[in-house]
Amino acid sequence: MATGALTPPQTEMAPPEVLIEFPDNRLLIDLCGEYDRNLADIEQKLGVQIVRRGNRLSILGDEDSQKQAADVLQSLYERLEAGREVETGDIDRELRMGGSDAGTGVRDGDQLEMFKGVAVEIKTRKKLVEPRTEAQKAYVQSLFANELAFGIGPAGTGKTYLAVAVGVSMFLGGHVDRIILSRPAVEAGERLGFLPGDMKDKVDPYMQPLYDALNDFLPGKQLAKLIEEKRIEIAPLAFMRGRTLANAFVVLDEAQNATSMQMKMFLTRLGEGSRMVITGDRTQIDLPRGVPSGLADAERLLKAIPKISFNYFTSKDVVRHPLVAAIIEAYEADGPVG
Repeated sequence: MATGALTPPQTEMAPPEVLIEFPDNRLLIDLCGEYDRNLADIEQKLGVQIVRRGNRLSILGDEDSQKQAADVLQSLYERLEAGREVETGDIDRELRMGGSDAGTGVRDGDQLEMFKGVAVEIKTRKKLVEPRTEAQKAYVQSLFANELAFGIGPAGTGKTYLAVAVGVSMFLGGHVDRIILSRPAVEAGERLGFLPGDMKDKVDPYMQPLYDALNDFLPGKQLAKLIEEKRIEIAPLAFMRGRTLANAFVVLDEAQNATSMQMKMFLTRLGEGSRMVITGDRTQIDLPRGVPSGLADAERLLKAIPKISFNYFTSKDVVRHPLVAAIIEAYEADGPVG
């Protein structure tokens, strides 16, 4: 029996390393993070190995992961070059960016192309606020450009925070005379029972997220003085009936918990020289069973009206703890709750 020479097993060649050079060594140190924790985060999430060699980073791994890691590192370095910091949330955002927005029928590229690469900043007394995702940039642009804007998406995407920041910025710039923030006073699936105190004491627990946002943008004493002078008002939705809100920046938060009648009442409060922002999350409706959400009705009825903008967010736009995005995606995959 003839025997042939043994053929060595074929081994798949590993892709060559990808080298990226960063000219500013000081910024490279910030990019890597303390004890290289930023690099470790990217390595863990993309399954690559990143090795620092002088002012260059070498990326080892499969070709797709190498390219994604290189794109993330380049974007974060450009952020540092622009004088901004790099935090864990920024890394997570860069890893999650791209693709289509499932559930909205709107692709990132279609909705946001005109805003790509545009620096958007909101100046307040205490801090400079910067939208972190392309959807947030488009949202902020629409708040400045439109008299009535909707922000719809899951918790943690910055809908209310950015709206309040824009309101404070426009107030400080003299574009409006007042800021009015409102929410429906609806219990989130639990009965709180009798609340002691006067009317303010009873409704303040519902309004606390709005106070939290304002405290981020205005010094405490100035905020207290503006509230005392009623140049900043925080009130339940029911208190808006019968008013005409002129020369004001008006925000309705948690709008999914407004009934259709309440939503119509609120929208028709819009007065001369005012801007109005409606924010809500269609997955967190706390209205009694069988009561339709006014947010859904407004979305259906008003989409065709010019100068009313609708801005949508997904889990890719979450800027809280990275786990929040994973939690939202898990619930979305499981279908509607209840």
